[in-house]
Amino acid sequence: MIQRIQSIYLIVIIIINVVASFFFKTIDQLVNIIESFAFEYLVVFILVILLSFWTLFSYKNRSLQSKLGMTIFVLNSVVLGFLAYTLLTLPGEFNFSQKGIWIIIPFISIVCIVLALRGIKRDDELVKSADRFR
Repeated sequence: MIQRIQSIYLIVIIIINVVASFFFKTIDQLVNIIESFAFEYLVVFILVILLSFWTLFSYKNRSLQSKLGMTIFVLNSVVLGFLAYTLLTLPGEFNFSQKGIWIIIPFISIVCIVLALRGIKRDDELVKSADRFR
């Protein structure tokens, strides 16, 4: 059901992570320290994309959708932590426009997944209230 609000949030997560996985090589060229972590970040971005697709199309099973959403939340939190650690351990001056702009991608994904989880919970409560009237 693409017309639900959580579907739109999940599509935003997919788009953001696809952009991040395509342009991750430019991050790698900007910062030499991330070279050792580039493959791991790429794998996590692709895993988040796949889990988001699975969450998007499992709209009939709201409990599974909610569990997958929490998994996406945890993965993005781990990536955010690793990117913040990498950003803080970079040598040289702190030029945020070159070194730290990519830390916003997992943060936006976290905000979108929290909003999607809120929409899933709202749908679940709506179905439970309709079942009480029957």
